[in-house]
Amino acid sequence: RKEGRNAKVRLRKPMPIPIDPAQLMLFAAAGLALNLTPGSDMLYCLGQGLKSGPRAGLAAGIGINTGALIHILLAAFGLAALLAAYPLAFEAVRWLGVIYLVWLAVQAFRGTGGALAPKQAKSATLYIAWRDGVFVNLFNPKVAIFVLAFIPQFIQPQNGSPLVQFLIFGLVFCITGTVVNGLVGAFAGGFGKVLATNARIARRFEIITGCVFLGLAAKLAFDER
Repeated sequence: RKEGRNAKVRLRKPMPIPIDPAQLMLFAAAGLALNLTPGSDMLYCLGQGLKSGPRAGLAAGIGINTGALIHILLAAFGLAALLAAYPLAFEAVRWLGVIYLVWLAVQAFRGTGGALAPKQAKSATLYIAWRDGVFVNLFNPKVAIFVLAFIPQFIQPQNGSPLVQFLIFGLVFCITGTVVNGLVGAFAGGFGKVLATNARIARRFEIITGCVFLGLAAKLAFDER
């Protein structure tokens, strides 16, 4: 019996890893660079933190990324259905994503890094700060376009379900976004204000982000799938 059990153990195949750890680290670095670049989401969190206090600023950051999570869920299930119906759609999405990443890099390099002002915000409860953050992100079409163009570039069909991979990458992106925007809102009086409104810092992050996107686009374009 023991020999039979040992044979069964030897016959068991290891569970496939849905995401290559190196790929995940690359994605996390690119997502962090994007989240650190001051934009409308960050400035909204800063505005709430300055007006309603650190807890409201943190709630705004959570709200922003709740909206991002909704974008990701809609994109994940819609894209999974598309890839299942049309296998060539994966390559089409891939190359459209490469073009979009190059465009993002060019826009980042062309940025002026000018002084940014936090969005005007009314004094709000934690719920209202969170709710408005959801809507600020949810009704930003650029977020939907970015999610559709960015996340699929890291999906490797040979590793298993594209849907599972999409959701894992999306969750990682939301976590990094929540940490960055939440910290900006929670520490709006000091660290958050410097990070979000300092023109020199903003310009440096634009250049870093542009380099990340350009390098990523080149890697994705020449990688064999």
